[in-house]
Amino acid sequence: MGLFSGFKVVSLTDAAAERVRDIIANSDQPIAGLRLGIEKGGCAGMSYKMDYVTVPDPKDDVVEDHGVKIYVDPKASLFLLGTVMDFQTTKLSSGFVFKNPNEVSACGCGESVELKPADPASAGVAS
Repeated sequence: MGLFSGFKVVSLTDAAAERVRDIIANSDQPIAGLRLGIEKGGCAGMSYKMDYVTVPDPKDDVVEDHGVKIYVDPKASLFLLGTVMDFQTTKLSSGFVFKNPNEVSACGCGESVELKPADPASAGVAS
């Protein structure tokens, strides 16, 4: 069980859940869900990272929302606490969009962000 077992680290909009369902259904291999994390990179310092989960890691925080599973990398949990994951389509692009209360700034191109760790107590997480 992850660091925030029993607490929803991230939540999904209907559009994000539908896109995750599509990804799982159209995968060429059986997958349990998607893994969400962060990695160093980009001009603002960090970027969101998503991968297929074929074998769940027991250390991940598991979020079940709208009938899909998102596995959150425990190293990213404090940076993602309270995030709403959406999926948007515009005339020029489509992709997941993260509304993260821990975001301090973002680069102009939108590919990377600066994040601060959340205070679990202010997010309603008991220690």
